[in-house]
Amino acid sequence: MRLSAALPVALLATTALAPPTLPAEQPGDAAREYIDTRPVDPDTTAPDGTVEQLDRDPPREATGAELDLSLPLDWTGPEPVDDVPLSLSVEDAVLLTLENNRSLASERLQPAIAGTFEAVERAVFDPVIFGEISIGRDRVVQQFQEVDEPPEERRTETERIEGGLRQALPTGTELELSVRSDRADRSGVEEQYASRLGVTLTQALLQGGRIDSNLASLRQAEIDTLASVYELRGFAEALVAEVESAYWGYVLADEQVAIFEEALDVAEQQLEETRRRISVGDRPETDETAAQAEVALRRQGLIDVRSQRESARLSLLRLMNPPGATWDTTLEAQDEPDVIPLPLGEVRDHVQLGRGLRPDLNEARLQIRRGELEVVRTRDGMLPRLDFFVTLGKTGYADSFGDSWRDVDGPGYDFRAGIQVETPVFRRAEEAQQDRALFNREQAGEAVANLRQLVDLDVRNAWLEVERTREQVDAVAVTRRLQEEVLRAEQARFEVGETTALVVAQAQRDLLESQLEEVEAAISWRQAVTELHRQSGTLLLRRGIGMPGDEEVLTR
Repeated sequence: MRLSAALPVALLATTALAPPTLPAEQPGDAAREYIDTRPVDPDTTAPDGTVEQLDRDPPREATGAELDLSLPLDWTGPEPVDDVPLSLSVEDAVLLTLENNRSLASERLQPAIAGTFEAVERAVFDPVIFGEISIGRDRVVQQFQEVDEPPEERRTETERIEGGLRQALPTGTELELSVRSDRADRSGVEEQYASRLGVTLTQALLQGGRIDSNLASLRQAEIDTLASVYELRGFAEALVAEVESAYWGYVLADEQVAIFEEALDVAEQQLEETRRRISVGDRPETDETAAQAEVALRRQGLIDVRSQRESARLSLLRLMNPPGATWDTTLEAQDEPDVIPLPLGEVRDHVQLGRGLRPDLNEARLQIRRGELEVVRTRDGMLPRLDFFVTLGKTGYADSFGDSWRDVDGPGYDFRAGIQVETPVFRRAEEAQQDRALFNREQAGEAVANLRQLVDLDVRNAWLEVERTREQVDAVAVTRRLQEEVLRAEQARFEVGETTALVVAQAQRDLLESQLEEVEAAISWRQAVTELHRQSGTLLLRRGIGMPGDEEVLTR
């Protein structure tokens, strides 16, 4: 399988971003091909330390009730995909995760979902076409006071067709253009048609009369969309940090397996040497027990680290979700857990970057801006309703539909203008909404101040962890070299009969622990550097991954 050179067009794309203000770091290589370099080994280690072939069950006919554990991670059909071993670097792991991770695919939809609310608020100012068709019938019976006169019955039939266009503007203005045609047929009166063309303008003078208050909901929806982008960026940074940590966790487990396998070989050789010396009478028989115990301990540790490596492999596979892979796909890490010379920079530089680029801090700043808009909107709601309106129409009358429209140019018209006032007796709801908006704005400001302090703390702690692990790498390297010397000295003394197998086993155990600590320190340094970049909000930039939300949000 070959890695794609580009990410999906959605919100993530690989770019060459390396801002000059960031502490320098060597970028990773481009995506590499997956190479099948390690076939599945069916052999296993027997309890006595030798390698033997596993017993195989005789072939049997498969049934539909059996569970196939080699199904691909995204299996949806009845046939599994062939397993192909993957050889990948940490850059490959990140790229596969950004392309195929299921949780990221779900989070990518959040800005699009938030954008739909923005479209809903914008639609408030869209023009609206309206229409009406109605038929009416009235019957009135008039009873006169004189008994001799019969009651008079009047019937009226009306038909109306009306249509028009209505639109609200951000200025608080509502415009309406209407066209109407009426037919009236009254008993005793000739059938009559009336056609009218009218225009109505309504302008809010107090409540709803300011552009900023009318656009507040739309601006809030835009801020919510932008906040979802910053939320997605924070999720992507956390995901990249997680997959890098999982990759190095798998490398650590693989290195631990190799160390334990080597230690088991050394313990078995020591056991054979002890048995040989016992057979020639050079060592007491009690030394064999100590050597056997050491072999058992090595085998016990090997079982644990193999299980840890398998768990790390499964976790990394789930994060990457590579196409065509199965849960049984083997992984081969290309990168070594070496500590590379990396200029860390001053802690204040990382703190400054964190204050400007941390997605969660920028998202909190957006909440302040949203709260300011809510204050504007609720302040407008405290005003009474005072609207000015004017209506102008031209009407034509005739005994036919066509003639009524031709008569619109005649002298008939209607005009109406006035003021509409509306105000509640008590404003408890409006006052409560205004108070809530003010409290929420103040709370958002306090939250930003608190989060800024937490960012400083997180970045400083992450920086200290990088420094600590860097120093630990040098310290445990010295310890490992000294333990190697101690083991060689004890083995030499054992060969001349000046020490026991128990002392040699203890020296082997100390060397094993120092070897494990050395590789753990190197992996911890790698993970600490990744965490420092995540806490400072620069992880995606340093990895050459471009997506929206890489700018600081400024509060007004």
